[in-house]
Amino acid sequence: MAKALEMQTAESRALVRDEVHYRARAFGPDARQLSLLIVNLSAAGLMARTEMSYAVGDRLRVTLPVVGVVVAEIRWSLGGRIGCELDAPIPLPEYYELLAVLLKEK
Repeated sequence: MAKALEMQTAESRALVRDEVHYRARAFGPDARQLSLLIVNLSAAGLMARTEMSYAVGDRLRVTLPVVGVVVAEIRWSLGGRIGCELDAPIPLPEYYELLAVLLKEK
């Protein structure tokens, strides 16, 4: 039962991700600046590419247009890609405004 719920959650999340291609400035758990290429985004999380290596549970501060700095926890890391869950979801009106800006720059 727990596995089925886990799969449903993953499938639901995958449906609401929006593809973007945005280079963001971020700060890692060591407070050093890094560059992320955000590949997809939702109001609750993001997937990005990075040259730095991070562990599950590490926290990042990511600067985004419209919403400013968001804090995210790395939920998975694999081959230069990371999946992050935001500490606080972006309110939908702001998320749609952010998405419009990111897609315009794409």
